[in-house]
Amino acid sequence: MEQTVQKSKQELVREGLRSSMGYVEYRLMMSNLALEGKSTGSIESQELSDFTRLNDQRMKRLDKTIKIDADSEAKIKGVAKKSTWLVLTESWCGDAAQTLPVMNKIAELNKNISLRLVLRDENLELMEQFLSNGAMAIPKLISIDDTTGKVVGEWGSRPSIAAKMVQDYKSKYGKLTAEFKQDLQLWYNKDKGQNTVSDLLSLLFLE
Repeated sequence: MEQTVQKSKQELVREGLRSSMGYVEYRLMMSNLALEGKSTGSIESQELSDFTRLNDQRMKRLDKTIKIDADSEAKIKGVAKKSTWLVLTESWCGDAAQTLPVMNKIAELNKNISLRLVLRDENLELMEQFLSNGAMAIPKLISIDDTTGKVVGEWGSRPSIAAKMVQDYKSKYGKLTAEFKQDLQLWYNKDKGQNTVSDLLSLLFLE
């Protein structure tokens, strides 16, 4: 009788890290996909390709315009513990396009924070260990202590304020409409990444 060996969460995290890419590599891959009219993920469609192209443009803008306030910057620079942020994502994900540039800005401010990215659909076993309300929602950030190799925190798939907006809307109407998704993008534009910075600062200091 064949026995299925289940990998531990820590083993799956290690595997994810081994196959991960840096932010610059991810952005280059995404830009190339946008030019070719393609997307990441196990399913290819015109809609996902269009989302990838839109997200690439959005991230190009955010990479240039995201600003972190002086107080938050000082706190980030003061983090002495070495950690790696392993993020599950896909090129077509709108929430990832809004938050990955923020994660990168934070990591750029402190060499003790390493940002690594993996594609969700190529790492489903890992994703299943880090569900959000039972869903394989992305982006999902897994924070790993570099000294012990242990997972010390997680974040995702949306900034806390946006997550509450989504939860409240779903509770009231059952599902997200196109109009709500548009409102959510407007919220992201107004917020300018500040809620994500605040959430991730809390994560850093919880560790």
